[in-house]
Order: sequence, then C-alpha cells, then structure tokens
Amino acid sequence: MVRKIVQIFFLVIGIVLGGTYGDRLFELIHFPIYSWESITASVLGGLLGLFVGTFFVDPFVRWFRWLEEKLIHTPLLDLVSGVLGVFLGLLVGYVLTPILHLVPVVGVYVQSFASILLAYLGFRIFFSRREEVFALLPALLPKGAGNRGERSRQAAAFARSGEAKLLDTSVIIDGRIADIVETGFIEGMLVIPSFVLEELQHIADSSDVLKRNRGRRGLDILNKIQKELKVKVQVMEIDFDELSEVDSKLVRLAKQVGGKVVTNDFNLNKVCELQGVPVLNINDLANAVKPVVLPGEEISVHVIKDGKEYGQGVGYLDDGTMIVIEGGRDYIGHRVDVLVTSVLQTSAGRMIFAKPKLLEKAL
Repeated sequence: MVRKIVQIFFLVIGIVLGGTYGDRLFELIHFPIYSWESITASVLGGLLGLFVGTFFVDPFVRWFRWLEEKLIHTPLLDLVSGVLGVFLGLLVGYVLTPILHLVPVVGVYVQSFASILLAYLGFRIFFSRREEVFALLPALLPKGAGNRGERSRQAAAFARSGEAKLLDTSVIIDGRIADIVETGFIEGMLVIPSFVLEELQHIADSSDVLKRNRGRRGLDILNKIQKELKVKVQVMEIDFDELSEVDSKLVRLAKQVGGKVVTNDFNLNKVCELQGVPVLNINDLANAVKPVVLPGEEISVHVIKDGKEYGQGVGYLDDGTMIVIEGGRDYIGHRVDVLVTSVLQTSAGRMIFAKPKLLEKAL
C-alpha cells in the first residue's frame, strides 16, 4: 500500500509540473504549440514522475517500515510526550518568530531555524520530564480520572527505567524464577503489579490447605528475590477497574509500559502472542535446556507406575522428563536399563519412548 501511495504521489507531481511548465518547455525547444499541448505535457510529466519515482520508492518504503516498527515498539507515553512537546514548541514559534521575518535577506531562514529549534526544545523538555508532566494530569482531568493520571505517571516511570519484566501469579508460585534471576539470565527491573500481589495474598489466605501453601510459597519467593538477590524489584501500584481478569490486566499493563510478561501459564502465553506482547515462558526455557536424548541411546530409569496402554511402564528422568517404556509394567518398582526408540516434543514438554534393554537382547 505504501509503495502505491508513493507512486501515485510522483505521478500527480509529474502531471502538475508538466501541465504548469510544459508550455514554456515546448517554446524553448521551438515545438509547435497546439491546443492539446498542455494535455501532452501533463501526460509526459506524469510518465516522467513515475520514472523518477522508481528510484525513490524503495528507499522511502524501507525508511517508512523502519519508522513504523520504531513507533509500534515505543511506549505510548513516550510518543504522547514527544508529540505534545513538538506541538507546543511550534505554537510558541508561531507566536514569537514572525518578527524575525523582518531581518533583511536572511529573515525567512532565521525564522524557520528558530521554529525548528523551539520544536526540538519542546520535544526534549516534555520527553525528559514526562513523569512530572503526566503527574499533573489528575489536577487537570475531570473528577474520577485521577486513577488514570496516576497510572500514566507510574507507566512513564517504569518505561524510563528500562525494559520491565512483569511477573504473573503462576510464575511466582512456581518458584523457579528465583533460580533463574540468581543465575543472571533475566536482566532489567522485575515488576509485580499490585493486582498480582493481591491475587497472591488471596491464595495465601485461602481455606484450602493446598492453595494456602502455594500462596505462602509465592510470598516467600518474592521476599527471597527482593532481599537476597541483586536485582531491582518494584511493586507497581496500579489497577484496571474496567477489567476483571488478572491476565487481561497484565497484558494491558505490558502494552502500556512496553515490558515483557514472565509466566509459565500456557493460556496466558498464547494470549500475549495473539496481542503482540513479548512473553518469557519459564517452561519453554526449561524444555530448551533439557539434555538431548536421541533414539538408540541407553538410559537407566526407575519404573514407578503403569502406562496408559497395556503392558507399559512409566518412569522419569532427573529433570522430570517422562519415559514411557514398552513392556515396562513387569519392572515397576525397579531400576532398569532401557533403549530409547523415539522422542516426542509436545506443548507440555518432552516425552521419551523406550523399551527394556534386556528385552532387546532377548529378541
């Protein structure tokens, strides 16, 4: 679409220039003037415009795509602050610079330079102090909009601090995030939104023993990350009253601050991908670092239970990978050497199929 727009632009420019200056050009080359000369000049100008446009359309489209990508990934508050600063700078220039037009010879150039300088100055002031600018909004907004102003102020602060990692409830309760942070694989600020912390507290206060233990474990993990590990952790006081689901609030906040969601929830992972929100899935990381097992390798595994199919036994590697053993039911409760026959990678993780090595020798 952008390419067609650029081509149409050069076509129109060529037609206009051809129709305007074609008569003079034909007079210079002593071409006989006819009543249809202006039409001919316009057609030739349009063709010339299309020809010239072919040299500029590709560089322009590449630049436009680059600009579009930058704008999409720039936090909204940064864009609003910059545009507002440029607009006010140009407005001040419009009021103050007309007197510069009276300067002899170079007045027009001085006025243009002053307007550009004021626009840049406005951009820099509003962009660098956007937190203070948006902190003033609650006083200017109607009653009841104070929460949105506070939300804007906090979002600007987190966007400025660098790329934030937003933790969801499931990944906090899981606990592996503390080990990952300790190894240094996650950089930047860890953000715990207040609505996630509230959900975690509700789980910790649950009457169900299992839920209560999980919630308390999550709170312990947060304390460990904040006190023992050298990483910046911040609780963000924010909420979206119009949304009821915590996952929806988390996705909205990630878009607002330009951060990444850290989770091990499969459904939240898919929602983030559909809405274009960067996501770090702990399960994906765990699957990626599991040792590679190839068909034909021998593994020693402890068979602990029946499989779904008749005669099957099931065991697990130290990293939790499930091994389905054909004919392994007879070895339940014992450790046996097995021969890997195939490896299946699923959304839930890796699954290994094998058969006892003793059976292989017998065959």
